[in-house]
Amino acid sequence: MRIERIELRLLRLPLVRFFETSFGRIHDRTFVLVTVEDNGMTGVGECVADANPFYSAETTRTAWHIITDFIAPVVLGRTFAHPREIFDALAPIRGHHMAKAAVEMAAWDVFARQQGRPLAEVLGGSPALIERGIASGVSIGIQDSLEQLVERVGVEWAAGYRRIKIKIKPGWDIEAVRVIRDRFDSIPLMVDANAAYQLSDAEHLSRLDRYELMMIEQPLEYDDIRDHARLQERIRTPICLDESLQTPRLAEEALAICACRIINIKPGRVGGHAQSIRMHDIALEHGVPVWHGGMLESGIGRAHNIHLASLPNFRLPGDIAASKRYYQPDLIEPAIEVGADGTIAVPDGPGIGVNIVRDRVTHATLRHVSL
Repeated sequence: MRIERIELRLLRLPLVRFFETSFGRIHDRTFVLVTVEDNGMTGVGECVADANPFYSAETTRTAWHIITDFIAPVVLGRTFAHPREIFDALAPIRGHHMAKAAVEMAAWDVFARQQGRPLAEVLGGSPALIERGIASGVSIGIQDSLEQLVERVGVEWAAGYRRIKIKIKPGWDIEAVRVIRDRFDSIPLMVDANAAYQLSDAEHLSRLDRYELMMIEQPLEYDDIRDHARLQERIRTPICLDESLQTPRLAEEALAICACRIINIKPGRVGGHAQSIRMHDIALEHGVPVWHGGMLESGIGRAHNIHLASLPNFRLPGDIAASKRYYQPDLIEPAIEVGADGTIAVPDGPGIGVNIVRDRVTHATLRHVSL
């Protein structure tokens, strides 16, 4: 494949409901949409960098800058035998995984389209998972009250999701879990701290053990591995790492020192599909399950996530929920839906296999450039 053109669009979409984490509350999402073209055929990728550097150091501004000034000069006009070569070709550019991922994932889309195959097949997805669909979980942000939290959990559980995740932070943790357990008993439940705690909070976090959680995600610093290993020795609840694992090498280190028992894979965090596959395979070799995280993607990024989550070691329900939870209307039609059995169908068309509604993209566009 030969990337002949790259188009960038800065989009803003309002959220159906506010979403709050330990970073704060948001009411809309701004992101960069990337389109690559090869011989008249196009593929799309969604950059998951946010407007603010809270989850990651990357932002929409830095991604725009890195893609236009550094990534585009490397990939434009260059022939690649396979999109898996793109991340390594960008090695001279340190970091900026979200910017790299957006271009690389768009290239995977056009590559699969050229072959007339669903992206899941090209990525190496499990035929069984592709046939039956991927298990879907849901992430619920911090609410204004415990009553609202219980109400939201009830709504999502009734919608068929196979796992509930709630965001926690100091002051919104033990009691939030307790009221959910009191109301819903054995519901599959996990919590996500987004690096809101310190190792000195180990005794406090150990109080979560009594509630039989699936996992606690990223309780300590966003770049820490060592202290997570120490924390895991002191709590029974399995630790899942997210922000800390920006590369497959770091995943290997974390597993070697028992810093986690579960891994969250987000292609934007690690640099795209090729790096996600590498991390997936490392976890598989260690017998550690992975699951697919979410970054409030539109239906375009969500479709990429669905295809990636068809790989065999994605054994736990991911944060890939129905489009209507976040955006109405979404950028694609038909919207992504969750079945009554809690699964999402893997699109069977070429590439990511969804239809983009161009008028909606145009309406949401704040800025546009073609390279």
